[in-house]
Amino acid sequence: MPWSLKHFQESGQLHYLTFSCYHRQPKLGTPAPRDLFVKRLETVRQQYGFFVYGFVVMPEHVHLLVSEPEKGRLAQALQSLKQSIARNLALRAAEPFWQARYYDFNVWSERKFTEKLRYIHRNPVTRGLVDRPEDWPWSSFRHYLTGEQCGVEIESKWTARARERLGIFPTVQAAKKTPAQAELGRGILESRGDG
Repeated sequence: MPWSLKHFQESGQLHYLTFSCYHRQPKLGTPAPRDLFVKRLETVRQQYGFFVYGFVVMPEHVHLLVSEPEKGRLAQALQSLKQSIARNLALRAAEPFWQARYYDFNVWSERKFTEKLRYIHRNPVTRGLVDRPEDWPWSSFRHYLTGEQCGVEIESKWTARARERLGIFPTVQAAKKTPAQAELGRGILESRGDG
């Protein structure tokens, strides 16, 4: 990635993130490391207090669509996630597990949110790993389609409805959120089921 890449964090916007395994090697090429990644993503989500709107774990890279954390900075949360995976999967390896940098795109509109979420969910199909997005278990697609749990709490209409049934109403810091982001945070954006 270019050294001049700017990350606009602490802006109150959502972030579409991509990071890769070292030299794009398929270090997440089997189910066990992908399962571990999902488990650790949920742990870090809880520790740092951020929302996950979408994700996919591919054999050699990961895409996330997330909010900024309530605790710490996004860069710290990502570092914690990546270190946790590397400690478990490559503790004594001669080379790093991850590429040092990551791609961060600020999602400023509902149109961009939908574009990025569709890209995330279609990635396994585009790469020829499965025929349909719902056939790849290491993504948030099935959650959007049916409400199925996927190992990571996904901020969606399904999650919002479950919270309402339990009488849980999360607080949103309105001063930092645009109206579109507030709607996304409440799970209002409808999934069209096509990824």
